[in-house]
Amino acid sequence: MLRLQNLKPFKNSKHKRKRVGRGLGSGHGVTATRGTKGQNARSGGAKPEWFEGGQNPLYLRIPSKGFTNIFKKEYHIVKLQDLNIFQDNEIITPEKLLKANLIKDLKKEIKILGNGNLTKKIEIHAHKITKKALEKLQKLGSNFVKLPPLKKKFKKTKKSKK
Repeated sequence: MLRLQNLKPFKNSKHKRKRVGRGLGSGHGVTATRGTKGQNARSGGAKPEWFEGGQNPLYLRIPSKGFTNIFKKEYHIVKLQDLNIFQDNEIITPEKLLKANLIKDLKKEIKILGNGNLTKKIEIHAHKITKKALEKLQKLGSNFVKLPPLKKKFKKTKKSKK
């Protein structure tokens, strides 16, 4: 009958602890299972997993301050006062901003800031706008049209066929 007092471990499942460095009669004397010579045979010779044998280690090769956010979004900044160069009732697109040298290229999204005053009624097509700039536009009766975000620059990896 199976009872608590009759329980015992399976045969050969329990082993004696290996006691090393206890003399020649123990069977593990002299080198104490460390092998002969070498760095790891000596006391204090065991090195951590990240030790690179004298090579400048990884944690010292990596810069210690800051990081680069690969998801950071950069914008072309356009101030309201700069838009006074356009005519009344004109539709301002990113291409027109590029022609007027207010932005450098069409690779970044465009953000309109509320700096300065706008004197003309216009329609602006951009990706973002500040609250202050939007209020100033609405006071003049101007419109703001939000453009869709630009596509991400990250390369897609090919999926393996299963």
